[in-house]
Amino acid sequence: MSGKHPLSLPLNVQRELLESGVEAVEKGLITNEQLELLLSVEVGGTPSEVVYEENKLELLHYEPITDVQHGRPILIVYALINKPFILDLQPDRSVVRRLLEAGHDVYLIDWNEPSRLDQHLTLEDYVDRYMDSCVDVVRERADVDRINLLGYCMGGTMTAMYTALHQEKVRALGLMAAGLCFDDTGGVLELWGDDEYYDPRDVVDVYGNVPSEMLDVGFALMDPVANYVSKYVRLYDNLENDDFVENFGRMERWLNEGIDLAGEAYVQFLEDIYQDNKLHNNELYLGEQHVDVSEIEVPILQILGEYDHLIPPATSKPFNDVVESTDTEIIEYPTGHIGLSVSGSSHRDVWPHVAEWFFEKSIDDPEHLAELEAAVAEATDQIVIEEIGVELETEGESDASGGDTGNAVDEADVETETDTDLQTIRGIGPTYAERLRQHGIETVDELAEADPDTVAEAASVGRQRVEEWIEQATDQF
Repeated sequence: MSGKHPLSLPLNVQRELLESGVEAVEKGLITNEQLELLLSVEVGGTPSEVVYEENKLELLHYEPITDVQHGRPILIVYALINKPFILDLQPDRSVVRRLLEAGHDVYLIDWNEPSRLDQHLTLEDYVDRYMDSCVDVVRERADVDRINLLGYCMGGTMTAMYTALHQEKVRALGLMAAGLCFDDTGGVLELWGDDEYYDPRDVVDVYGNVPSEMLDVGFALMDPVANYVSKYVRLYDNLENDDFVENFGRMERWLNEGIDLAGEAYVQFLEDIYQDNKLHNNELYLGEQHVDVSEIEVPILQILGEYDHLIPPATSKPFNDVVESTDTEIIEYPTGHIGLSVSGSSHRDVWPHVAEWFFEKSIDDPEHLAELEAAVAEATDQIVIEEIGVELETEGESDASGGDTGNAVDEADVETETDTDLQTIRGIGPTYAERLRQHGIETVDELAEADPDTVAEAASVGRQRVEEWIEQATDQF
């Protein structure tokens, strides 16, 4: 008699149902314990102190991690919505720590939540008053005329405005997923904010400030399946994985701890930036001051997510064509809006490049730059290997939030890299890989056979770091 036993199908179904039932009971037993873990996660743990306050605003200064620091600080400006700890989510996914590890002096503006009395604050208040005060404080503390700026999302848009008004105080400008050009560039927010469908003053007339709950729902509806279904399925499937649960809890805490947005600033941003595209068209005024972006001459680095559905690259790239500066660079990485700050591969590949770019734009003497980079590399080598290396080993399990659809593509991209790619070596990002290629070291096997002194000179890093690269390359072959 051929074929399967006639009872095999119902028996298999019965067995699968039994196994599913046992699994559900087992997971039910650990739910309370994992719920406690979920609710107890810590965020924003990098030590800092408040060095300036104005209204609700707090200016944070982070404690240095390395003994080697250069004197040109970076001031990070985040959006007016959500809390900025997305940039310091946990030690191995902290933009703040990546910059500190590279020897930068780091400050961050925490806007905090506006009160009802703040509903009339304008973009002019935020950019030309609050930001300018913070820049002056940082300049004075560092005893420099100009500092570096790094703006994320709406914070990037505001740093571009600030630089147009006060570039005599800005050394270099980093723009991370910044909305700068809204002319049918494909962003969901651009479509939803179109003046044909939406008048932002309707919201402000009712509420004064824009409620964070309304903004949260709007962002979640951009990908409802991922934000209301898929991520909870993944959480259930990974309830026994403490790292996954903790990562999930951190992201959920950030997503749920939104802050209201000052009403008048919201109206200005929607009408002038989204609907009328005044920043890119060079027609924007803050009060009586013309925000003339065509006069910006400082170096500009744009950091973009290839799969960013909130601020697509086409919303940012055209900005480089309207400024005066010819010293512009774009890093477009295969991740999403949130992935730029929290995905493991971004911390491996993007942020070392960003830290190095700020170094190069901050120091005029090439010899001093090379000496400082080498000193910082040696001082931070073990930190980078331990934190980034361990983190990458669990990367496939770490995108717990589901809030950024680009992260799934990002993680898959890491897994499909070929063994010959230099960037499969921990610590080698796009910049170091390009330097090595320029000196004839193009693959991992060529790195494994290379002379350490030659590699160190080619990449302008310390010998200790090079020996670790070569050891990793040797292990692959």
